[in-house]
Amino acid sequence: MQDVFIIGIGIHPFGRTEGLTGLQQGAYAARQALADAGLEWPDMQFGYGGSDAAGAADAIVNELGLTGLPFINVKNGCATGGSALIGAWQAIASGQYDVGMALGFDKHPRGAFNALPVEYGLPDWYGDAGFMVTTQFFAMKIQRYMALHGISPVSLGRVAEKSFANGAHAGHAWRRSPVDLDTIMQSQMISDPLTKYMFCSPGEGGVSLILASEKKARELGRDQIRIKSAVVRTRPPGSFEVFAPSIDIERGGAPTQLASKAAFEMAGIGPEDIDVAQLQDTESGAEIMHMAENSFCADGDQEEWLANGWTNIGGKLPVNTDGGCIACGEPIGASGLRQVYENAVQLRGQGGGRQVPGEPRTAYSHVYGAPGISSVTILEK
Repeated sequence: MQDVFIIGIGIHPFGRTEGLTGLQQGAYAARQALADAGLEWPDMQFGYGGSDAAGAADAIVNELGLTGLPFINVKNGCATGGSALIGAWQAIASGQYDVGMALGFDKHPRGAFNALPVEYGLPDWYGDAGFMVTTQFFAMKIQRYMALHGISPVSLGRVAEKSFANGAHAGHAWRRSPVDLDTIMQSQMISDPLTKYMFCSPGEGGVSLILASEKKARELGRDQIRIKSAVVRTRPPGSFEVFAPSIDIERGGAPTQLASKAAFEMAGIGPEDIDVAQLQDTESGAEIMHMAENSFCADGDQEEWLANGWTNIGGKLPVNTDGGCIACGEPIGASGLRQVYENAVQLRGQGGGRQVPGEPRTAYSHVYGAPGISSVTILEK
C-alpha cells in the first residue's frame, strides 16, 4: 500500500449563497483545489464525491468538463464527506491511481433536516410521532450522558462560545461573530438542555481535496501533508445512535470508538500525539461526547477540560479550530471534508487568527452520521 498526500485544497464559504446551486459551489471548491495543486481538471484520474440534498455529485463533470473519468457518488449521512475521502485515499493507496479528487457539497433548505424513516429501516409512525427530529434525539442523548458523568449545562455553553470565537477568524465560516457565554446560556431553549446557539444549522457550501501518490506529490513538490490513516466504521451491537428506536439494556461500544481505535492503530500513534482535532459537533453535546469516544479524555473529564480552556486555540488540544459545525453550519456532503481542509490549513500554518501555535505536525478529524457511521482521518506533516 503506497502513501497518499493531500496536495490541493479548496472551499466555497459555508452559509447561504443565493443564486448558486450546491453543484456550482462544489465546482468552485474543485477549481480552487486544482489551482492550489497546480493541476487542471483533465489531470484528474478519478473522483469520489457526495451530496445529500443538492443532486448527484458526479454531475460535477457538467461544470468542470467531460473527460470520461470514473466518478463515484457517496451518500453516508453526515459522514458523506469523510467517506468520499476514504474512497479516494483507497484508490491511490491501492496503487491503481496516482492523483484524484475528493469532493463534497450541499444546499439544504432552511429549517431542520427532513430525514425519512423508510431510509433508515423505520416505520412511518416513528416519523409521525416526531422521533426523526434530530434536535430531540441529541438532547435526550446528552441529558443521559450529563447525568451519568457529571457534565454541567455551562460546559455545553463553553463549547459553543469557543466555536463562535474560532469561527470569527475563519473566512469560510457562516457565523463569524463571537457570542458570549451568558447570551448562549440565556437564549431560546430548543430541546432541553440545548439552547439555539448550541446547535449547528443546515446550510450550503462545498469542499474539494486533491490527493496524490508519494511519487506524484514529490514530482509536484507537494509532499508535505501525508494521510496517515483513514477509517470508517458502522455501529456495533448495543450502541445508542441517531434514530435508534430504543436503547439496549446490554450496552455496547460506538462506531466512533471503533473508527478511532482503528485509525490510531493504522497511524501507529496515540491520542497524546495529536496536535489539533476536528470533532463532529452537530451540537455542543456531540463535541463533548466525542472528546471521550475518540479517546482524548475519559467520560466526565470534559468538565475540567472546558473549564480550563484546554480545547481552545492555545490549549493542550485545540478542537474545532474553525468553529466546527456550530459556526460553519452543516452542508452534509461538504462537512466532513471541511474538517480535513481545516486540518490541512493548520498543518500548513495558514490559520491566521485561529492558527494553532507551535507548528502542529499531526491533525485528527472525526465525523459522525446517522444511523451510526463514523469516519476518522489522521494527517501528518
